[in-house]
Amino acid sequence: MSKYEPLWKYLKENKKDNYKLSYQEIRNILGFDIDHSFLTYKKESKEYGYEVGKISMKEKTIIFNKI
Repeated sequence: MSKYEPLWKYLKENKKDNYKLSYQEIRNILGFDIDHSFLTYKKESKEYGYEVGKISMKEKTIIFNKI
């Protein structure tokens, strides 16, 4: 089980086409801050029907798109 699985399940269960989540919202879902390892784990989101779109360091947001 991946440490990011709660995030992937959140995306899948809420069934939206697109999400724009702030780092804080992601922290609330996961219980910890995302770190550089997210870049390695982001490919797991495809197993749940989503892909990671734009990661904005400036806005501190991540866009997820349904595939």
